[in-house]
Amino acid sequence: MINEQIRCKEVRVIGEEGQQLGVMALRDALNMAKDAGVDLVMVSPSANPPVCRIVDYGKFKYEQLRREKEAKKKQKTVEVKEVRLSPNIDVNDLNTKCNSARKFIEKGNKVKVSLRFRGREMAHIDSTKHILEDFAEKLGDIAVIEKAPKMEGRSMMMFLTEKR
Repeated sequence: MINEQIRCKEVRVIGEEGQQLGVMALRDALNMAKDAGVDLVMVSPSANPPVCRIVDYGKFKYEQLRREKEAKKKQKTVEVKEVRLSPNIDVNDLNTKCNSARKFIEKGNKVKVSLRFRGREMAHIDSTKHILEDFAEKLGDIAVIEKAPKMEGRSMMMFLTEKR
């Protein structure tokens, strides 16, 4: 909120150079801002009394956008990559899937390992849990289990993330 949009009786005012000007009536703060030829901008409405700053609003908005953009650049997005396995997977196929999961984890992504059951394979769920455990063990040097193996519908899922 700026200038006349502010609806408080008293505000804490901060000057153009960042110095504290103290708590004063809104009318006085608006007059100070007008005399300086700039705007009165509410910076912290939740404070008691609300904090307002005497600053050029256009410049203030520009600086705020620039700070947000800079923070966004430094932000790292983590994707979830999926590796699908089947209950009757062979050792070499499992190693190939492990290598692809290793690449995903080294790039900083999370890996969702899903063991898909079809048809009669649903009868042997308990005997296939070791596949996911072996998978996690092979990646144990760079990854840690974030979410333990768990049945969801017709598939058993586990999440792996990079060791810190």
